[in-house]
Amino acid sequence: MKTAPSMQSLVRAYLDERRRLGFSLSIAGSQLLAFARFADGAGHDGPLTIGIVIEWIKRSSKGTPITSARRVEVIRPFAKYCARFDPSTEIPRRDMFGRAHRRLTPHIYTDREITGLLSAASQLSPAGGLRPATYTTFFGLISTTGLRFSEALNLHCNDVDLARGLLTIRRTKFRKTRLVPLHQTAVAALTRYAALRRRRLAESPQQWFFVSEAGRRLAPRTVHSVFERLRKQLGWKPRGGHPAPRIHDIRHTFVCRRVKLWQAEGPNSDNAMAAALSTYIGHAKVSDTYWYLTATPGLMSAAAKRFEHFASCDKEDSHG
Repeated sequence: MKTAPSMQSLVRAYLDERRRLGFSLSIAGSQLLAFARFADGAGHDGPLTIGIVIEWIKRSSKGTPITSARRVEVIRPFAKYCARFDPSTEIPRRDMFGRAHRRLTPHIYTDREITGLLSAASQLSPAGGLRPATYTTFFGLISTTGLRFSEALNLHCNDVDLARGLLTIRRTKFRKTRLVPLHQTAVAALTRYAALRRRRLAESPQQWFFVSEAGRRLAPRTVHSVFERLRKQLGWKPRGGHPAPRIHDIRHTFVCRRVKLWQAEGPNSDNAMAAALSTYIGHAKVSDTYWYLTATPGLMSAAAKRFEHFASCDKEDSHG
C-alpha cells in the first residue's frame, strides 16, 4: 500500500514549482513550512483538511482575526495545488476569518520622535563602535528617503553611489530596480558611515552596506528587536491603529510629510505626487500612494481645506 506523502514534502514540492515560475514566496514559504511541520507533528495523515488548517491557525501566537485571515490566504494556493493530485483536498474559504487586508492608520512620527530615535541609536554599545553607527545611519536613511525596511537592509556597497548621491534599489517588492536620489545631508551621513565601515572592515562591492559589529549582514529579526528596545526606552505611545509604532511607519511618515508640503505649495501637488513620489518610493500603482492621503487626520484636514477653498472660488465664479 502506497504511503501518503508528508505535508512537508507536499509543501516543498509546491514551493519548488512556484519558485521556478519566478515567485519568491519568502514569507509565505516560511509560514507554509511551519504549517507542514505542525501537521506532520500532530500526526495528520491523508489529504489537507480544513480541520488541520484551523488547528494550526488557533496555535498562532497573536490570534487576531487579521492574522488568522492572512494564514488562510497563505494556505489557499497550496490547497489548490494539492487538489490537483488529490480531489479530496479541502480548500478553506477565503472569508473564513474575515478580510485578510485591512489598512490601519499608521503612527506618524514627529520630528522630535525621529530625532530621539537617532540619538538613542547612537548611544548603543559598544561606544564608538560600528553597531551604533549602523543603526543610526540605517534609521536615518529610511526617515529621509522612505525606503522599505527590506530595501535598506538589502543594499550592497556598490548600490550606494556617494559621488553621484544615488542609491540603486534592485529587484524590490515588485521585482523592479529603481534609482533613488539622495539629499546632501543623507549623502554626508552615509559618507561618514562608509568611512567608519572601511576603517573597521575590509570592503568589497558585493558586501552588504549595513553590517553588524562583526561585519555580518543585519538579521531582520535583530533590527526589529533593537528598534523595539529603543521604542520602549523612548516611551512612545501609539497614535495609529497598530498596537505600537513600527519601523514601517517611518516610511509612512516620509510620504505624509512630502504630501503635506506639496499640498501647501499649490494646485499642482496632485500631479507632482503622481509623477514623482510614487516612482521615488517604488509603488507599483499610483493608487497605493493616494492611500496616504486618507491615512491620517492631518492630511484629510489639509485636503478638506483645499476643497473648501476650491468650492468657494467655484461658487464666486458662478455668480460673477
